[in-house]
Amino acid sequence: MILPLEGLLVISLEQAVAAPLCACRLADAGARVIKIERPEGDFARGYDQLVRAQASYFVWLNRGKESIALDLTRDEDKALLEAMLAKADVFIQNLKPGAVAKLGFAVDRLRRDYPRLIVCSVSGYGETGPYSQRKAYDMLIQAEAGVASVTGGQESGASRVGVSVCDIAAGMNSYEAILEALLARARTGQGTAIAVSMFDAMAEWMTVPLLQYEGGSPPKRIGLAHPSISPYGVFKTRDGADILISIQNDREWRVLAEKVMGDKALSADPAFGTNVERVKRRADTDGRVAAAFAAHDAAALIDKLEAAEIAFGRVNGPADLAKHVHLRRVTVGSPNGPIDMPAPPAQRANEVRKYGPIPALGEHTDRIKSEFGFN
Repeated sequence: MILPLEGLLVISLEQAVAAPLCACRLADAGARVIKIERPEGDFARGYDQLVRAQASYFVWLNRGKESIALDLTRDEDKALLEAMLAKADVFIQNLKPGAVAKLGFAVDRLRRDYPRLIVCSVSGYGETGPYSQRKAYDMLIQAEAGVASVTGGQESGASRVGVSVCDIAAGMNSYEAILEALLARARTGQGTAIAVSMFDAMAEWMTVPLLQYEGGSPPKRIGLAHPSISPYGVFKTRDGADILISIQNDREWRVLAEKVMGDKALSADPAFGTNVERVKRRADTDGRVAAAFAAHDAAALIDKLEAAEIAFGRVNGPADLAKHVHLRRVTVGSPNGPIDMPAPPAQRANEVRKYGPIPALGEHTDRIKSEFGFN
């Protein structure tokens, strides 16, 4: 089976999460990805030792890559990188803005010398602008872009989203931008320069809260509930399970009230007949749902919700996800043995993909040096 990006060479001067995620997706699609690490390695290798004595972040984001350890303060290693870039289709880097230029690999120069090369720079705040030189990590951007302000409960204060959403958003935006650039190059023969910042990625995700604020109704932090819809939140069953329901329209509300809560009068009450009215009376609305749910054990309540076609989900943790009936996994190799991890989301007809192993630090250094004439 030929994968979509087979034959493409990607050089990725990367560390941490955002750029490695982008490069991982390219590797999954068949590109040859050479990961350049410092002699001490990508610092994400040291985040923890929880997966066969390897870091969970690193094994997630680096399957299918080749690792070469280079010291780019050395002329010989710079020359090797130059030789690789001369043959590359894509160059990804997430060093601090200006750092690659100081090393001698300014984007403008690379684009001039290698017109077909697609260069993607991933950073915290972009290559220009007042914050461009700031160090930036995921939680810092969650705070700066306002994501933390709309996350958490009323009493908890601003909270971090529990996964690295800023890094993930920047990595996925970089991946899609590179794919667009590859399509454009197929028509024009020309590469391009792409810049993706974590801040821009999250500011775009914050469009609805921003527009709500500018429209005069800033969103409130209300935990695992919806600021604009009621009922849309978590309710506890008699046996202690947390069930999150989502009512998206007034018809669904009437079905919930009559078929699940057993309250036909409530389903016809105009005081709760529209979402606008229910939000005005959120405490009363949610209180009635809570009382009805508390009268049922989880299994019986779930049967009712399913029969009524009401959208719901259990509030699970990692332990529940680990045994979830819908969790798909893939197995990849690593220096310390095979690792099972969640499968990439896309499922393709008549195609079962296999994924390459996670590389040891510098595992491919000697072979790559020989390939490019630096024995």
